[in-house]
Amino acid sequence: MSLAPPEAGGPTSLGPPAARNLATTTKTRPHTTATTPRWLLSELPWKPLEAGTYRVNQRRRRPVRDRLVAFDRSGSQLRVLSHSLTGLLPLTGFTDDLGSLAALFEPVEVSAGTLLAEIGTPVDSLVLIAHGTVSRSVPGEFGDPSVIAILGAGEQFGAELLTQGDPRWAFSARAETSCQLLTVSAPRLRAFLDAETGLREHLSRPDSGGPVNKHGEAEIRLASGHTGEPVLPAGYVDYDPVPREYDLVLAQTRLRVHSRVADLFNQPMNQTHEQVRLVVQALKEQQEQDLLTHPDVGLLAHVDASQRVPSRGGPPTPADLDELLSRRRSTAFFLAHPRAIAAFRRRCTAAGIYPGQVRGHTAWRGVPILPSDKIPIGPGGSTSILALRTGEDSSGVVGLRPAQLPEELEPGLSLRLEGVDQAAVISYQVSSYAGVAVLVPDALGVLDFVEVGR
Repeated sequence: MSLAPPEAGGPTSLGPPAARNLATTTKTRPHTTATTPRWLLSELPWKPLEAGTYRVNQRRRRPVRDRLVAFDRSGSQLRVLSHSLTGLLPLTGFTDDLGSLAALFEPVEVSAGTLLAEIGTPVDSLVLIAHGTVSRSVPGEFGDPSVIAILGAGEQFGAELLTQGDPRWAFSARAETSCQLLTVSAPRLRAFLDAETGLREHLSRPDSGGPVNKHGEAEIRLASGHTGEPVLPAGYVDYDPVPREYDLVLAQTRLRVHSRVADLFNQPMNQTHEQVRLVVQALKEQQEQDLLTHPDVGLLAHVDASQRVPSRGGPPTPADLDELLSRRRSTAFFLAHPRAIAAFRRRCTAAGIYPGQVRGHTAWRGVPILPSDKIPIGPGGSTSILALRTGEDSSGVVGLRPAQLPEELEPGLSLRLEGVDQAAVISYQVSSYAGVAVLVPDALGVLDFVEVGR
């Protein structure tokens, strides 16, 4: 018996499209590439709020160091924003316009290694750093220079010209990288102050409020180690008269599901539940983005000037993270862009150092470095690394969300049925509320100007 040959070009076996008609496929839930681990949301301790505002009471503080000044780069020439000059300690509280003072500053570019100030010589200029890093050093015990500070963008040196007659540099300053500076010479600044009566009177006022501790809080006077019956010092602990209040950030959307889909296509997975799940994931992504970068409530916008550390040379080094750790007690975790973590590991490899691991994460000094791709990387390839102490009992950083919401789906998130329209489409309103509060300044620190491209 002979078999007839198959038709020329025809199939010799059953094809997949036909076989699929008789098979049951194994299905997955819908997935999205936009979902990330969201370590900030998972690691923060959350404080439930009975109302929508969280007030942080602190001891009353006076400034003990300069705030950062800001610059305008939109025009053809770099200039300092006049209102930000009140961040300099001598100008704190000055309410008149400082536009004339801002106009005195002239842009200067210097290369790495340039000596900008020499210890013991007269202070010859007030210098604002617009870009780059500058080291401040003094002679060490064994004759070598000892670096006492690294200054970055927004910081200054030479402000003693505003309050002292003939000051001398108490340190040497050297450009560690190429820098963009704004400077005004001492003679020009003195001539300006001689003509500005109101500003001169402000600068001549004696400091008021009594002694303060290193954090700017009014000192609590104590008697220690005494004998006999001395008269004990008396006083009280003053509170900030205008405490900081934190509001919750709202993220909302409307989800629309056709009733035909909700009625007929719910096996093996409930289509409405899957639609809600994906929308909730997107809202949580936006929550973490807001808690990091929102200009009003985000962590990056509310780091105290005393807790900002510029990187020493661009890529993050072990010395940079050591400096960041030294600014606070009990750091719970670092938060960094994955590319910043990779740059740190490269620097550790180059130095022959193994950074270690905690819970499967890269760690330094036993503190995990958690990844977050929501920390921005600037056009020049620089980013920031955050360091957080967390918890209300530790005077740290805490997350905020409502204690209870109507039609709550999970803490801080509600799902409301709006109804069915004339096209038989079911609408849901999905709302999430979250916030973050820094209880004391040293609970949060940041390493700025971290380069990830080299």
